[in-house]
Amino acid sequence: MKGSWALITGASSGLGWAIATELAGRGVNLLLNARREERLAQLKNELTTRHGVQIETLVFDVRNLQECEAALKAKAALVSKVSILVNNAGLAKGTDPIPSASIADWDQMIDTNIKGLLYMTRLVIPHMIERNEGHVVNIGSVGGRWVAAGGAVYCGTKFAVRAITEGLRIDLLGKNIRVTNIEPGAVETEFSLVRTGDKKKARAVYEGFTPLEAKDIAAAVAWCLDRPPHVNVQELVIYPTAQVGVGPANIYREKKDS
Repeated sequence: MKGSWALITGASSGLGWAIATELAGRGVNLLLNARREERLAQLKNELTTRHGVQIETLVFDVRNLQECEAALKAKAALVSKVSILVNNAGLAKGTDPIPSASIADWDQMIDTNIKGLLYMTRLVIPHMIERNEGHVVNIGSVGGRWVAAGGAVYCGTKFAVRAITEGLRIDLLGKNIRVTNIEPGAVETEFSLVRTGDKKKARAVYEGFTPLEAKDIAAAVAWCLDRPPHVNVQELVIYPTAQVGVGPANIYREKKDS
């Protein structure tokens, strides 16, 4: 892994930030994508100072195919070296049921979680095929297996990620390229803030139990990447101990002292 190049989408916060930090600590050079340029610059500065790896930032929206194409073309020489693609960019938006949910929220989730993942995979995979090596890691969710109230469309996008991961494995049979779907449960990041748009509601999601941390998922990604070349971890479902299934009803919360 040391000395290789990884491209990580959605690297400006949460899981993407943690995965970048984990891989840089292992000597992996990074192409970091997100929309927030100042956050990427901060991450680049931190990781180059601490680990001395090469880092380039790619500021674009994965929902926009033209932006994806232009950004990767501008860094074509480095993209051709990418042996690790982490499709991390994704979000949940809104908690309303289908009859009253925002269609704009649906479009944002579908365009980011599904189409953005497909765009980036389609643009990077040919280079891996040419070199006959590589590893694609998709960040899915336990919501890609079970559905909670108010999460039909978000969960639908993560069901799609699971199907795409399985289909990609079939399409790449014999190409010496590994594909993995990491499916986390409740992880304390900006996820709930983005979904609810309310700091108080976001904090309440993680009250009364110990959720996963972004670094837990980053360590799992690194573990999958670090398996021997003949080993492909197809799926990895990761829960906090206090959770089973998906949704607040499936989390055991310690009662507050009265």
